Amino acid sequence: MCPILRVVYPEGGVTTRKHPAATLPEQLLDLALTRGASAADVYWVHSHAQPVQFEANRLKQLEETESWGVALRLWHAGRPGLAVAYGWADPELLVEKALAVSALQTPDPVELPGPDTRSIQVLGPSVPLSTLMDWGRTAIEALRTDFPEVLCSFSASQEVETTRLVNSQGLDYTYTESSVGAYLGAEWVRGDDFLAVGQGMEDRQALDVARLVRVVGQRLTWATRPADLGQGTGAVLLTAQATDLLWDVAQLALNGKLVAEGSSPWSRRRGESVAAASLTCRQLPHLGTSACPFDDEGCLTRTLELITAGRLAGFYTDSRTAQQLGVASTGNGFRPGLTRGPTPTLVNWWVEPGEGDLEHLIQQLGEGLIVDQILGGGAGVAGDFSVNVDLGYWVSGGEVQGRVKNTMIAGNVYDLLPRIVHVGGDAQWVGSTWTPSLVVEGIKAVSQD
Repeated sequence: MCPILRVVYPEGGVTTRKHPAATLPEQLLDLALTRGASAADVYWVHSHAQPVQFEANRLKQLEETESWGVALRLWHAGRPGLAVAYGWADPELLVEKALAVSALQTPDPVELPGPDTRSIQVLGPSVPLSTLMDWGRTAIEALRTDFPEVLCSFSASQEVETTRLVNSQGLDYTYTESSVGAYLGAEWVRGDDFLAVGQGMEDRQALDVARLVRVVGQRLTWATRPADLGQGTGAVLLTAQATDLLWDVAQLALNGKLVAEGSSPWSRRRGESVAAASLTCRQLPHLGTSACPFDDEGCLTRTLELITAGRLAGFYTDSRTAQQLGVASTGNGFRPGLTRGPTPTLVNWWVEPGEGDLEHLIQQLGEGLIVDQILGGGAGVAGDFSVNVDLGYWVSGGEVQGRVKNTMIAGNVYDLLPRIVHVGGDAQWVGSTWTPSLVVEGIKAVSQD
């Protein structure tokens, strides 16, 4: 089977063509089996994009990028070997490398799914290069109408990506999807004060660039006045952009590999309360631009109930981890890169929205800190964090008073999840996470002045 790629061209619609390297997976499988491998799989990925970039209020560059890579796994005498190539690859050389690597490994059971064929395309309308440039010019002009002193950056791109997985058991899966993304940033220098604000979005359809302008403009408006960090009640409003401070740790704790190792604090807490009753989190693998119908091991992805009304409902696994736990794989075996084997990874993290937009949450907060952007890494699986607030605001009387500077926040994620007091209704995609803003009690905020 030779997959058909739909590639987006600047001024036309969506056209189809066969990529010259698309038959490489079959060549590698046949050659590996001929050379004595008992089993093999081939992971092939191809992407085509046309990014547009503005810097300092002006168009900087237009590009057209195309990349592809392939990873061959084989088992020879029960020993696994992996070889990777980017761009054009010599099948003979790639198989030789994989065989050489396998000779250095210890025996490992072969775990490949059986025969099945699927070809799935999820494609939005083509967005011409001229439209991407118009978005940038319009967004920058609109933002600088109210803030003429800011230096704006803007980037946008439409990308088409095809992933193909074939193995010696007769499996042949192909997935082609397109997405459009944009990011608007603003830098504002006033004397010794430097402010950087940014907002991005991604979809399969044309983007609401006006929303990017509204969000960035709102943050700049809030930042026009300085404010001191007050005492308040200790409640903190994490905007959707900042909630990964909590979600990154929760996702680690639900990782079946860490559960099998016993290093997750939630390893033995299935069915117990781990968060506020207002919190429900799922994996919904068929939504958003990060959607994927199958993992990199050839298992179909599916909806997973992870946290239901605050209670731990389940974990996510790849095939190896599932075997260790004595359960079926949840279809979450993904490669961190071509050079790495599959490991448990979520497709999408979906947080069930509550009620109220950001303005409503600010009123509910009454008095406290808004955290919109943070600096530095968050917490590890232990859950402890202490990070600088890159962009934050003080709220008093249910209204934003101004921007706070030189502020740090600290806490433990596992202690804070049960102390979520409000889940907003303003959910949006932040990468592969669908999340609303949150009001959380118990986060310690300290000014460094």
